[in-house]
Amino acid sequence: MGEPDTMTAEEIHDAVYAMGRKARKAAHALAVLSTGQKDAILGAMAAELRARSAEILAANEKDLAAGAQRGLGPALLDRLRLDAERLEAVAGGVEQVAGLQDPVGDVLEEWSRPNGIRIEQVRVPIGVIGIIYESRPNVTSDAAVLCLKSGNATILRGGSEAIHSNRAIADALQAGGEREGLPEAAIQLIPFTDRESVKEMAGMDKFLDLIIPRGGKGLIETVVSLARMPVIKHYDGICHVFVDEQADLGMAEGIVVDSKTQKPSVCNALETLLVHEAVAEEFLPAVAAKLREKGVELRGCPRTVALLGEAAVPADEDDWVTEYLDYVLAIKVVASRDEAVEHINEFGSHHSDCIVTADSAAAEQFLREVDSACVFHNVSTRFSDGEEFGFGAEIGISTDKLHARGPMALRELTSYQYRIRGEGQLKA
Repeated sequence: MGEPDTMTAEEIHDAVYAMGRKARKAAHALAVLSTGQKDAILGAMAAELRARSAEILAANEKDLAAGAQRGLGPALLDRLRLDAERLEAVAGGVEQVAGLQDPVGDVLEEWSRPNGIRIEQVRVPIGVIGIIYESRPNVTSDAAVLCLKSGNATILRGGSEAIHSNRAIADALQAGGEREGLPEAAIQLIPFTDRESVKEMAGMDKFLDLIIPRGGKGLIETVVSLARMPVIKHYDGICHVFVDEQADLGMAEGIVVDSKTQKPSVCNALETLLVHEAVAEEFLPAVAAKLREKGVELRGCPRTVALLGEAAVPADEDDWVTEYLDYVLAIKVVASRDEAVEHINEFGSHHSDCIVTADSAAAEQFLREVDSACVFHNVSTRFSDGEEFGFGAEIGISTDKLHARGPMALRELTSYQYRIRGEGQLKA
């Protein structure tokens, strides 16, 4: 086989499929590990990350140097960067997962039939999960340990910009875990960066039970178009806050500013503000002043621009479907709650949307009619997060409806099995 940078398409195919065969074998062994065994493995993984900190940070320096040479901007380099504090947070995250409740083996429901058959519906691992992601090397650890705790083998394919860091982290996790009984090849990282590997993973339905792409829209669309197995995807986070005519405007101002500016580069940040026309004249100038203090550019509908003057520029149709991930906000004045719901369902990404209102009936209508994974009443959209929901760590936020929706934690990395017990009952 050639060197990673000179591999042929055939060599890449053979390498990825060999990993798939090993992962399938590891998945059978993982599925029968007890919670205590898995937690001991996770503890050993955290210890190995700490023991290899110098090695991991040296690998990260190679990635940072290569990224700077390639012209990566400051924000991307910061996402890529590891230091002693960040690496300790990665190790601490592994220990946090060890402390989470193990979903495997939970009995979801049980019942008996008139013929005496007893039936249980029990949580079980999915099997082998492929995860394709970009930039952040901490995802290597997050994804691997969540899959392990839920009894799944995993094949990881990180971005080329973090290849040295990803290799070092994955090697540490596997080596540390094996000392406490982690099956061989339970955690595998594709060690080369050729994009052909994404195509091979997506076609490997014999060995991969599920594939999860984490990254830009282009990556997700590529995986969806190629995949022969189920895909759980996280498309754009085009999140809305609707300020109702019955809103407490002081509360609404706080929620809007927090949702937009607390961390604008994340998927649960506010991208479009909808304001009921009955309160727009009072509310918009006040909230616009607060947003502009934070450096937010405002793009508004004609009524918004008329109210705010030079504080806002005219929005175009693209603004209603754009995930800015930056200090930019689209604003629209609406005539009714129905119009707000219609706008969200048409232009949103079904991620996270909020109504601010003191009218409980209006809130219930919004929660019932908005077709999004997470719908909020009087709460910042920034709370759309597995840890904030009490799930602990998460692998991402799904905008799908099957099989997982919203923050994906340990339970969402399991399936279920029916276990039927009897005493010789026959159909005949």
